[in-house]
Amino acid sequence: MYNKFFGFTKKPFSLIPDPEFLFFSPKHKKAWSVLQYGLVSQAGFTVITGEIGAGKTTLIRKALLTIGDECVVGLITNTHSAFGDLLTWVLNAFNISNTAQDKVERYQVFVDFLNKQHQNNKRAILVVDEAQNMDLQALEELRLLSNINVSQDMLLQLVLVGQPELIDKLNSPELVQFAQRVSIEYHLEPLSETETIAYIHHRLKVVGGDESIFDDVVCIAVYHFSRGVPRLINNICDLALVYAFGEEEKVVTLANVMEVINERKTGRIVAANNK
Repeated sequence: MYNKFFGFTKKPFSLIPDPEFLFFSPKHKKAWSVLQYGLVSQAGFTVITGEIGAGKTTLIRKALLTIGDECVVGLITNTHSAFGDLLTWVLNAFNISNTAQDKVERYQVFVDFLNKQHQNNKRAILVVDEAQNMDLQALEELRLLSNINVSQDMLLQLVLVGQPELIDKLNSPELVQFAQRVSIEYHLEPLSETETIAYIHHRLKVVGGDESIFDDVVCIAVYHFSRGVPRLINNICDLALVYAFGEEEKVVTLANVMEVINERKTGRIVAANNK
């Protein structure tokens, strides 16, 4: 509703993960390098963690756009057990059609798929987002899938992305063998104050906006209330733009930000970081 008013080509602070907006803070650069290294070096297990809204999914989706034709990628975004067993998720992730009636048959279908990819000189990469939602049994089944890799041939690479609870699960005694298979690991931290200012200005630039819409003082206020978490930054900035638009102001003021925060505090739904 405010894009034309501010001269944006599209919303600069959407909550939907969009690789076009990926901001390479020093932390995100390091996470990117670790992720790229894991893919290029054919690491068996790569684990990327971070708090809710830290930008993990955006980072992964950007990485998937860079993967060449030598790889086939399967992406699992919902790991709740109510949506089926692990092999069902995996086959769907790779768009493998099958009529298998049980786990044994589904396992064989997947093995046949991997062998076919290998014969065509392709590697299969399975990315599991929100992996912290997997129970211990599903994680162990995921480890067992890696046993498909034989001798020196890497048929299947696994990338797990999730919240810090994922690390707690991987440190469970039941998953010792899984933890030993993790060769690449990185935890993505929230942005600093300086990084938050640069992040806000970066997103404005992407949509053709002027940095002056959010001056440094306003950005620092956003940092204070978001604690540097990108998703919360987006939420605050988006609503602040709505309030500035409603007042027909071409810049966002500190009063606009405070109005957003006060509305969130008095509303019935309040994010934990803003209590």
